[in-house]
Amino acid sequence: MTLLLAGCGTTPSAGGSADKSLILATTTSTQDSGLLDELLPVFTRDSGWQVKTVAVGSGQAIEMGRRGEADVLLVHSPAAEEKFVAEGSAGPRRLVMHNDFVLLGPKADPAEIRGTGSTEAMKKIAAAEAVFVSRGDESGTHTKEQGLWSKAGATPGGSWYQSTGQGMGATLRVASEKAGYTLSDRATYLTQRDTLALEVLSEGDAGLLNVYHVIEITKKAGDRVRPDGGKAFADWVVAPPAQRLIGEFGRAKFGQPLFTPDAGADESKLGQ
Repeated sequence: MTLLLAGCGTTPSAGGSADKSLILATTTSTQDSGLLDELLPVFTRDSGWQVKTVAVGSGQAIEMGRRGEADVLLVHSPAAEEKFVAEGSAGPRRLVMHNDFVLLGPKADPAEIRGTGSTEAMKKIAAAEAVFVSRGDESGTHTKEQGLWSKAGATPGGSWYQSTGQGMGATLRVASEKAGYTLSDRATYLTQRDTLALEVLSEGDAGLLNVYHVIEITKKAGDRVRPDGGKAFADWVVAPPAQRLIGEFGRAKFGQPLFTPDAGADESKLGQ
């Protein structure tokens, strides 16, 4: 497990001694894309809350919330999120934003997936036993990847299927070095594209939608939880000023925003 800590010199424990300090457990994609670097200083300026960030896979972030080791989550694994909220220790879960996943691979494209839909692409990769590099870390991206294999009726395994157990940025570098295929959120890929020998080969179908929610944690998860801090962040990130920041992030550098703000939207209509 790789922990990426921001704004904290030591491994944090929920409800630390700082008067207004909260712990945000989130995905590596929000860290690796640079989005948090854009949002968190503004949140601190607006609210007075300092943020200690732990960037891991969504599954690990949810486990932190379950154990009362975080005050708020920003994650992208909807089925796991819904299960967690149903357990009763979480507070409100609100829609924040979306982007999409892309299937990446080397320019040579040995499995010939270029331009195909995600289901057909996964079938071709498995049939060719082409190198595929998985995060293998129970993250939202890993969960999405597993769903794509299942939808394709393919069971990955053997020497061609390799897991890093690391975040998105590290997994992209491994896939590039091995001239393999991988699944990535578009934002992290775009921020690292110039350092990678990988191209977008399959994109745009409904199965590749990537939706993010913010989830508050309550004291039912543990006495150290700061529900006031979690609520402050959750309220802020779905409010219009933060949503505008999200909608503009990446536009100047990449010619397109890396995330689409969705607070208040009908989630059933996303991607349509």
